[in-house]
Amino acid sequence: MDTEENAKGTIEECGISFPVGYGLDNKHISELTGCFYEEKRQIIHSTGYVLKPDGTVAVAVYSTGPIGRLVWQDVVGLVQFQKKMMASQG
Repeated sequence: MDTEENAKGTIEECGISFPVGYGLDNKHISELTGCFYEEKRQIIHSTGYVLKPDGTVAVAVYSTGPIGRLVWQDVVGLVQFQKKMMASQG
């Protein structure tokens, strides 16, 4: 996980206005979320979640290497699809 200094740099660079976590225990986060923890480098691999309005997981993407990550275009498409399905049901 990022240090406080790195997190602040990302916040400034990207103009982020929401809370950003830093300094977490990688192994503990892996145990809580199911993401892959690599013992050798003591890192967690990329894990992405898209949540439904009720807070449940719509999609989870787990990666063990440099590919297999959520891209914003797919997330936007999924959200638009979910909204369309919700509108047709209610």
